[in-house]
Amino acid sequence: MTRRRSIPIALITLLALVLTACAGLPTSGRINYGLGTADAPDDEEISFLLPDSPQPGATPVQIVEGFVRAGSGPGLGARWDRAREFLTEEFASVWNPEAAVTVDVLEDRVPTETPEGDVELAITALATVDDLGTYERAAVGERVLPFELVQEDGEWRISLAPDGVVLDENVFPRVFHRYGVMYFDPSWQYLVPDARWFPTTNSAGRVARALVNGPPSDWLAESVESAFPESVEVVAAVPVTGNVAQVDLNEAALSADPQTLDRMYTQLLESLRTANITDVELTVESVPIDAEAVRVRSTRVPGAPLVLTADGFGFITGGDTLDPVPGISPLVEQYTPVALQLAPDREVAAARLETGEVMRFREDETFEVVDSRPGLVDPSIDPFGMVWSVPREEPAAVRVILPDLSAVDVADAWPGTTSITAMAVSRDGSRVAAIVSAGGRSGLWVAGIVRGTDRVPVRLGAPVQLAEVANGIGLAWLDDGSVGVLSGDAEGSAILEQVVGGAGTRSSAAAGMVTIAGGTSLSSARLRADDGTLYVKRGTGWQPTASDVLLLATQQGAPE
Repeated sequence: MTRRRSIPIALITLLALVLTACAGLPTSGRINYGLGTADAPDDEEISFLLPDSPQPGATPVQIVEGFVRAGSGPGLGARWDRAREFLTEEFASVWNPEAAVTVDVLEDRVPTETPEGDVELAITALATVDDLGTYERAAVGERVLPFELVQEDGEWRISLAPDGVVLDENVFPRVFHRYGVMYFDPSWQYLVPDARWFPTTNSAGRVARALVNGPPSDWLAESVESAFPESVEVVAAVPVTGNVAQVDLNEAALSADPQTLDRMYTQLLESLRTANITDVELTVESVPIDAEAVRVRSTRVPGAPLVLTADGFGFITGGDTLDPVPGISPLVEQYTPVALQLAPDREVAAARLETGEVMRFREDETFEVVDSRPGLVDPSIDPFGMVWSVPREEPAAVRVILPDLSAVDVADAWPGTTSITAMAVSRDGSRVAAIVSAGGRSGLWVAGIVRGTDRVPVRLGAPVQLAEVANGIGLAWLDDGSVGVLSGDAEGSAILEQVVGGAGTRSSAAAGMVTIAGGTSLSSARLRADDGTLYVKRGTGWQPTASDVLLLATQQGAPE
């Protein structure tokens, strides 16, 4: 994908919040794709009260504070008209509220009036969202935002301020929602979500333009493909009738072949599903274009846990019954690995033995040691049967063993890190997550996988730091858009559900958890304790569901 963008210059003005039912920004309905419980809006319509207008005789600090409060109410047209009332007439015409968002901590805001009558606002930034809707954790939290003011008709007004708005961490997910802009993996088999945050007003249009007119997020750009040629653009508003969106493209779309059109339609349809759209009508100058959705592979995994017990290896299908994996189960029972990941076709698995070697098991009951370097972390296997392995003390030494047993070293892996605790490839094979240490701190990072000929990994893209992690033990992809991280010590265990391109939520469990396996969400994830007890999420807590489990394996999908 070569479509480029310009970097927004600014980030930021300020906010506040006021909830209830009245005019303002509606955030009604349900977002189906990839939302955790903390992200999901209520079924009832939620609105924001229209913030107050500037008050006569307000001081410079009060004007800035009012401007900040107005940042939480874009209004039905998403123009932030009330916020513009705090600006001079000249500056109101050029201020760009959609240039960026800074997510901060409300209690940490400190406004200070300068001797010149201007105002400086100190904030603690947690994250930023750029003009493409891409969310990124803030590397530097403490910031000072400058506001210049002049008197206009006897009242103080802001004559210069940073573009964008600042929203408190609790208000941000009510004003902005997470949507998935969908791209294909390089094999054109899977859809890969690129999380974006937009105001809920005109969300269908925002999502469509982000997909068609803009590029993927920088970190993902070289790891995904789009069926939309650069010459194709959305050229009009995106009206929605019922749950059907009409997306009008320019004439360049008419040059696309039928397969490309079908892929374009599929990307749009699945992207717009995250904005509650159930169907899409593609048009050029309002004339419909024939297209239908192409078949894509699912990354959902079965609900049954995959375990090794004294009775054997397989899926727990009811009570103590195990459904074995043909060809793989006998090898697992023979070698009793300490970690195992099963490929989606269930024809191959990657395992780490207690002695440290990484092995590959196959459905024909053949097996090989594929990596014997010391100190290896648990291996991962991608949807193309390639085994990923890396030593704990050499995070840059990521090695991929191909189906023919040849090995390739992946360039640019985890730059600047000193150790790695865990690594897991996403079920679509386009991304890889890891718990790494850098600069004396441990964190969860994610990077795009750049592949070459025959889907062979060539290098990793520039990594994104998603969260800090203390005492990390393991991780697993929970679904297409989030990663689960298990950490713990003698005091207890913690589970982080981290959205890739968003914030994370944490829950706690008893001490002694040693393995996490993903499902389709955190509610279907499982934990294994060091005493062999298997736990599942029930409400807000973790409840035991089985005992005497020797190994909890992870899955990369399911057979077609």
